[in-house]
Amino acid sequence: MSSKGKEVAEGSSRSSAGGGGDDHNQQQPLSRYESQKRRDWNTFGQYLRNQRPPVALSQCSSNHVLEFLRYLDQFGKTKVHLQGCLFFGQSEPPGPCTCPLRQAWGSLDALIGRLRAAYEENGGLPETNPFASGAIRVYLREVRDSQAKARGIPYKKKKKKRNVIKPNGDTSSNLPMQ
Repeated sequence: MSSKGKEVAEGSSRSSAGGGGDDHNQQQPLSRYESQKRRDWNTFGQYLRNQRPPVALSQCSSNHVLEFLRYLDQFGKTKVHLQGCLFFGQSEPPGPCTCPLRQAWGSLDALIGRLRAAYEENGGLPETNPFASGAIRVYLREVRDSQAKARGIPYKKKKKKRNVIKPNGDTSSNLPMQ
């Protein structure tokens, strides 16, 4: 995509930079999120170009994304205890071990969210978005669960607070009606 096309994509309604449609991103600095998204997108593009043979973005599949996530593990900083480790399942291990460092689940989840948005902002169709595939969701769930077990802390999904609509039309939190 040309740089002008990128500017148009980055200036889409998802961009945090406010203003009219004729504004260029050069006038306002990118938010931390937008900068990270651009950096992640460029890193993924470089990863695809470094494959042998190089992979065109139009040929990218969820398998390439999974390989990328596994590749990133070598740069991780989160100790994930293996099942044979004495410290497996301990949230506060008393000593060092040889278990590998991996990318934390939360980091991978946020990365996929940014790449999913960047794919569509750079002209990809939502229906063909490899970052939105079921295989990616399954992989992230497996990483989350295995890291939680290795730490001995089960992952619990946070419950959303719901507002209850009272018969008179008022909304309030889940307090009992009196």
